[in-house]
Amino acid sequence: MEDFEQEVPQEVKLIVTEEMRSYFYDMSKWARFLSVVGFVIAAFLTLGSFGIGAAVNANPNMLKQLGPLASIGATGVTIFYLLLALFFFYPSLLLFRFSAKGKQGILFGDQENLNDAISHLKSLFKFWGIITIVLVASYFLLLLAVVAGGGVK
Repeated sequence: MEDFEQEVPQEVKLIVTEEMRSYFYDMSKWARFLSVVGFVIAAFLTLGSFGIGAAVNANPNMLKQLGPLASIGATGVTIFYLLLALFFFYPSLLLFRFSAKGKQGILFGDQENLNDAISHLKSLFKFWGIITIVLVASYFLLLLAVVAGGGVK
């Protein structure tokens, strides 16, 4: 990537056409929609986390119905769902910021807002890239553990 930046002459400027502006504006609208849906899911997960925790504290027999989550207890279930809500909230926040800044940048020709919008989009892709790397590495380690443990019979 360093080579690419060095090869580009300084006098070359990008031209943003009306078609590109239209695409960017449409992306901003869809990003707003997806961010709002993500915020709603995060809110429901947050409310549910406290509801499930309170229900399990009131009736400990419910813990058996939670399957693998039963071993972490009521507080653990609450924390697990709060982390899941955060997992939905953060990318939704980045999408919302991208949407707001992108729309402002395109409508008013504001370069700073457009730069901020692209920065938020970059952060969103970075977030999902890190999550993907963690999941692939986890699956690989799980596979190694199964093989080392004698495999599935």
